[in-house]
Amino acid sequence: MTDGLVRSSLNRRTLIKVAGAAVGVAALSPMVRGGSAFAQDDPWSTPFDVAKAAEQSKELQTYGMPDDWANYGEVYKAFWASLGVTDGKHTDTDMSSLEEITKFDAEKANPIAMFADIGMLWGPVAEAKGVTPNYLPPSAEKLPAAYKGATGGWVATFAGVPSLVVNNKALADQGLPAIATWADLLKPEFKGKIGSPGDPRSSGTAQATFIAWAYANGGDSNNLQPAIDFAKQMLPQYNAAAGSIDLLEKGEIVAWIRYDFNCAAAVNALKEKSIDAAVVVPGVSIYAPSALMMNGHNVKNSDVIKAFSDFVLSDAAATAFAKFGARPIGVVLGYQTLPAEATANWLPEESYKDVVVVEDFTNINAEAIASTWDEEVLGG
Repeated sequence: MTDGLVRSSLNRRTLIKVAGAAVGVAALSPMVRGGSAFAQDDPWSTPFDVAKAAEQSKELQTYGMPDDWANYGEVYKAFWASLGVTDGKHTDTDMSSLEEITKFDAEKANPIAMFADIGMLWGPVAEAKGVTPNYLPPSAEKLPAAYKGATGGWVATFAGVPSLVVNNKALADQGLPAIATWADLLKPEFKGKIGSPGDPRSSGTAQATFIAWAYANGGDSNNLQPAIDFAKQMLPQYNAAAGSIDLLEKGEIVAWIRYDFNCAAAVNALKEKSIDAAVVVPGVSIYAPSALMMNGHNVKNSDVIKAFSDFVLSDAAATAFAKFGARPIGVVLGYQTLPAEATANWLPEESYKDVVVVEDFTNINAEAIASTWDEEVLGG
């Protein structure tokens, strides 16, 4: 049943109104939660030191944040430039949200990564695991309560919309019907022809897609039963192999469920090979936020962690995300505007007319979705 998926209303954080102008980092103290637990010399209780942040940034270590993920490569370059660093290097190890949290915990005695990209639903899981610091950057003041850690340690950064990249050439070659909605994926002709978004037991993208299915089928964040029902029908439609651009190019899958900005990148790659492809926002979907998770165990690099967590919500970072097609969280929530050139390659707004902004994700339990996938989708 879906009761376990939804947190008790007693535990929900109220969505706060966003107001006020942005304030410079130098004018604000960091937002430190649970201050009584911190000693005077706690590294998370003070603003970052610019010189130390610059030195620490010369060797950025991340999980799940490669240069080509939402244009993070450009974000890193802008961050280094803001610190006057000209010789910065970046090393990333790709992982799912759950793997990143597990890795932070496993490496706590000898931390490696400074921060990681997670699906926002996994933020409370990270807090509960104790891998994040009791720290929020000054720029997080602009975020509603549901879009940042209750005790600190993570902030929403940008949103993707669960969508489809469709190989139109493969559809035509195989005599298959057009795809415009989630429901179209259930047609018998598409059995084994759809690339999955990943495993909802560990993947933020897959969990976001699961929630989108709830909204698309008459449910919402308080009623995920429609998503369970739809997911059961989707299982036989998935190709046995993990989705990939290679399978899409060969026509072994004709559609792949990904965030809209990843779909756009795939379309560009296919068009370079003269393959007709398109991004399809399949009717009702959601703006699904990603988040930056700070490694609270990596105390030796706390200055760069604090600095980057603030920078990632800046206009410069938002512009970089937008150029790639990701929706900066400030734009989704309505408090940030971008220059026209930053959004020039976005799909027409008409494509997003049925996409939902979920005001409060805190009543959705990521771990319960994972167990429900096991018990009611795979085992149902």
